[in-house]
Amino acid sequence: MGELIMSAPVAGLTSKSRITGEDVIMLRHEVFADGVVTRGEAEALFALDQTARDKCREWPEFFVEAVTDYIVHQEKPSGYISQENADWLVRTISRDGMVDSRTELELLVHVLEKAKSSPGRLCVYALEQVAHAVIDGKGPLMLGRALVPGLVAKAEVELLRRILYAHGGDGNIAVTRGEAEVLVKINERTAQAANDPSWNDLFVKAIANFVMCSAGYEAPTRDVALRRDAFLEQAGPQIGGFFSRMVSGGLAGITEAYRSPDDIEADWEAKNRAAEALARRAETIDAGEAGWLAAHIGVDRPLYENERALLTLIKHASPEIHPALKPLLDKVA
Repeated sequence: MGELIMSAPVAGLTSKSRITGEDVIMLRHEVFADGVVTRGEAEALFALDQTARDKCREWPEFFVEAVTDYIVHQEKPSGYISQENADWLVRTISRDGMVDSRTELELLVHVLEKAKSSPGRLCVYALEQVAHAVIDGKGPLMLGRALVPGLVAKAEVELLRRILYAHGGDGNIAVTRGEAEVLVKINERTAQAANDPSWNDLFVKAIANFVMCSAGYEAPTRDVALRRDAFLEQAGPQIGGFFSRMVSGGLAGITEAYRSPDDIEADWEAKNRAAEALARRAETIDAGEAGWLAAHIGVDRPLYENERALLTLIKHASPEIHPALKPLLDKVA
């Protein structure tokens, strides 16, 4: 982090290796009353977080809020995270490619949630932290918890969903290829486990969103596209008829499954219903998407059930599909 220049109160806290509730009040009102306005101040807070062995329960919230304020709002333009700031954050919170603590993981997710725009790689990095936990049992999510490596639990699905939602602001509507690749990796490594049923919901919707948007579909916002629908809430762990509502109406059926009739903005709905040419383009899976799917789904093995659901959705929604996908789609009844 370079040479730190700390104020006397901050240096005093570092030397005693303990942060109390009174210390947090002091930091809020005396040291950082005007916000964390310099990188040196932000790095001083990281130094406190890393050196203090005994931290009060008020500390994590203050630390996350203060550093988020610097990254998201103090650098211009406010709300837009530069690549430089994103790289600095990753370097600061990482040890061997993994976030060092649960507080710093919460900081990473909170930064994504508060920013209007952030580099795509930052969201992928956050998703990878969940992947480390569910696949290998490594990283801050494992600290103090009884997570089972190789299994996706409900808490991890909700964290993945939270990260994907966070990166959906200011035009980041579509799930990106980098994000999709992390989700496919998780699915490949956990497919034989008794994953929480919500994982199947998120996986199929996210990958469908990536494929359809790559083909040109003007998609709903991520919070609409990836939300947990009531009909999925009531479903059991078997895929079975999870996506019949999506499949029944082609691309329009996917749109209907993404939304509730009374919670979609009228201008978005009208725009998509009117754009027939755009919809026809969307219903075509071109060579790029076909190649990506063929390289990531059912390679040298039988299809997983949620992959079958994904391919069934694509088969019904896309009447014109690149020939590279034909061998995969032939496996789907």
